[in-house]
Amino acid sequence: VQLQASGGGLVQAGGSLRLSCAASGRTFRSIAMGWFRQAPGKEREFVAAISWSGGITSYADSVKGRFVIYRDNAKNTVHLQMNSLKPGDTAVYYCAARVVGSRDSTTYTGGSEYDYWGQGTLVTVSS
Repeated sequence: VQLQASGGGLVQAGGSLRLSCAASGRTFRSIAMGWFRQAPGKEREFVAAISWSGGITSYADSVKGRFVIYRDNAKNTVHLQMNSLKPGDTAVYYCAARVVGSRDSTTYTGGSEYDYWGQGTLVTVSS
């Protein structure tokens, strides 16, 4: 599976950005997806995850109510809509994919649970 993340940029606090991650190389419907981020000098952390069907989502407490993860299986793409951005959201954002079976409708929040990673896209939120 190849993952290509895009959509990062510079935005003022309170603004919005939408990140996208395009997947190729495997049937998208057999892939659970997640977003992680890593700020300078910090460990990588979980942001959001979505099951292969899109019916189940999970969020880190720090982004709950502000970020929305959703997917378009017809276009092999997962998005992260980020609203009410804060300077603390500044980080490189990575999308990740885990190959799952059709009966697996869970989400995964641990980085080690994912098989494939995108290259990252930088989000900078100015105060």
